[in-house]
Amino acid sequence: MPRKRTQKMYFGEEQEQAVVRFLESENEDEKNKIFNEYLREPLKIMVESIIRRYKLYRKDYNFEQIHTDTLSFLMTKISKFDTTKNYKAYSYFGTICKNYLMGTIQKDQKLMNRSVSYEDISSRIEDRADLSYIIDEEIIDYKDVVNKLTVELEKFVEEENLNENEQKLGYALVEVFTNFEKIFQVGEGNKFNKNLILLSLREMTSLSTKEIRVAMKKFKKLYEVLKLDFINY
Repeated sequence: MPRKRTQKMYFGEEQEQAVVRFLESENEDEKNKIFNEYLREPLKIMVESIIRRYKLYRKDYNFEQIHTDTLSFLMTKISKFDTTKNYKAYSYFGTICKNYLMGTIQKDQKLMNRSVSYEDISSRIEDRADLSYIIDEEIIDYKDVVNKLTVELEKFVEEENLNENEQKLGYALVEVFTNFEKIFQVGEGNKFNKNLILLSLREMTSLSTKEIRVAMKKFKKLYEVLKLDFINY
């Protein structure tokens, strides 16, 4: 049975010493006893407190699922705590939990941005001639350009140090260019619907038009470099 806490602080010096004994012990029975008696309940409370305090909730996951997943991840990292340094296990474990939760939320957001169907939003605006312009098809084969740009853009988003808005926009652009055949209407003058693209980007990123324009600056620089490379090639 877990040892009942007699102090208001759920993770104090008693637990700090228990972590040291747990990590230094080479006997599995002893380690299990230390963990169950001194650490199991405080760690459960720690994870619960972090989730609620920082509101680190995941879409489509209930609280129990988030709590169990985070606690399981923390268990894989406990052995990496260095007891020889003047650090508190409480701070180390708390940082592990917060970073993990924020990381999973960011990954969820990336997947959500990528999964927004272009089909769902492409029908929301009429294909009007006054909202389109013509791409000169005699100069370049736009399919080659778009394919190359899509590959390089996805690599850029994954490797470049982007802020949150730039990252959201990057993944949305990848989605748009992946569906370029629905944007470039082959057989009708290769018309390119600017308003449809802007609507798509706003739907995918939840950013305002102004925020998209600001975030687009980095990607315009990337495009200029890629355009020169393509022409020289």
